Amino acid sequence: MGSPGEQAALSLLDQSSCGFMVSQVLFAACELGVFDVLAEAPEPLGSDAVAAHLGTSSRGTELLLDTCVSLKLLQVETRGGKASYENTELSSTYLVRSSPRSQQNMLLYLARTTYRCWTHLAQAVREGRNQYQEAFGVPSDELFSAIYRSEGERLQFMRALRDIWSVQGRSVMAAFDLSLFPRICDLGGCSGALAKECVSLYPGCQVTVFDIPEVVQMARKHFPSSEEGRIGFREGDFFRDPLPDADLYILARVLHDWADEKCSQLLARVHQVCRPGGGILVIESLLDADGRGPLTTQLYSLNMLVQTEGQERTPAQYRALLEAAGFRDFHCRRTWGI
Repeated sequence: MGSPGEQAALSLLDQSSCGFMVSQVLFAACELGVFDVLAEAPEPLGSDAVAAHLGTSSRGTELLLDTCVSLKLLQVETRGGKASYENTELSSTYLVRSSPRSQQNMLLYLARTTYRCWTHLAQAVREGRNQYQEAFGVPSDELFSAIYRSEGERLQFMRALRDIWSVQGRSVMAAFDLSLFPRICDLGGCSGALAKECVSLYPGCQVTVFDIPEVVQMARKHFPSSEEGRIGFREGDFFRDPLPDADLYILARVLHDWADEKCSQLLARVHQVCRPGGGILVIESLLDADGRGPLTTQLYSLNMLVQTEGQERTPAQYRALLEAAGFRDFHCRRTWGI
């Protein structure tokens, strides 16, 4: 019988080695619609009833539901030897598609795209490049073609980013007082989800979302805004095309996609068009000063390796990039989210 120390070590190793199984349980439950079925039911359902709604096997459904209970994604009540399942508060809030704070689109993007790239992590470490070629047959140097492989993939990614900002957008927009900047440009602003949070928080501002034509066209088609007078879209490539006039430029989850050289090019372009008194707001997941935490951000940095050209960075690394581009008066704020 092993010592307590050995048991703890093996338990930690077991948790780490089985982590991919946990994420697959979550992904499968979302893809099959488990949480949606339970949310729509007037009362808790047994596994056979859930299986009937989903068109899945009774045995597989019961195994999945019970594992979700262990993961605290579902709760169960047993009466007369029969188990009935319902969503936990966590699932009702974040995993039901109809919830305004749902993260289901992001989870499905992780399941269908990110996970496949991560199966080639060892190769990414060997080669130092993303793995779209190996995962999907897309050349690794064509980043936009890789991320937006099809219209359906592009829409899934845009919905995933919308999910993130629906929960965390307000906190990052409130980290600094942006009321001093009446004209704001969200570079790479995708569907305009962060722009909506911005105009909601700062009634006096107007936001231009600047993104590549395919993204802007899809945003107009699938993400209509009730703030048309205050949120506008403009097509362009922020590495090559003229940037819109603005008092503040936002780069939210953009710089982490790119190597330092590309970041420097983009920041220099923004600085060139910035007027006196203007500014730039960079929104990213921050590494600790030594780069060895927090774990979630380290995992995101590895994700940048397998999916993009970039990495996550420390505040000092962002400061160096910004100062090299000519920006001064650097401030850093951490929010509650990622």
